[in-house]
Amino acid sequence: MTICVQDRECVLGNVVGSQMQLNDWGRVADECWMWLADQYPYVTLDASVIMPNHLHGIIVIDDGGDDARTGDSRIAPTDAPTTRKPLGRLVGAFKTVSTKRINEMRGTPGAVFWQRNYWEHVICNEADLNRIRAYIQNNPARWADDQLHPDAPPNPFNRG
Repeated sequence: MTICVQDRECVLGNVVGSQMQLNDWGRVADECWMWLADQYPYVTLDASVIMPNHLHGIIVIDDGGDDARTGDSRIAPTDAPTTRKPLGRLVGAFKTVSTKRINEMRGTPGAVFWQRNYWEHVICNEADLNRIRAYIQNNPARWADDQLHPDAPPNPFNRG
């Protein structure tokens, strides 16, 4: 998935060479992204990257079976059933928590920080997963050519 900062402002840090260097707001966004897996036992986070004006990440929502990575159940059988939030509500939780913390830092309570909505792609198979992981891992190195770069020519991802 991809989540963009409002007006695609580059406020989460800078790409230096081929590495993303997060500023304080970028570190908050990263902490809040990781918070999703701590907060919701059925969420596992895979590859992710915070870019100057957006975030790319893979969210795995456990269907209640065995953990795909370990083969272990993540919830004990005696635990009460967990109501699973759909993807949009998980993204909303991330945006709410991170916006509140960032707005506290910048002294702008109630201000919009993230763009409305998000872009998602359902991963269909192992090849698709590996391609997306590589895209996320290499995103900082390709920042100058990114469709969300402020100097990118008009494209479907950077139009108002």
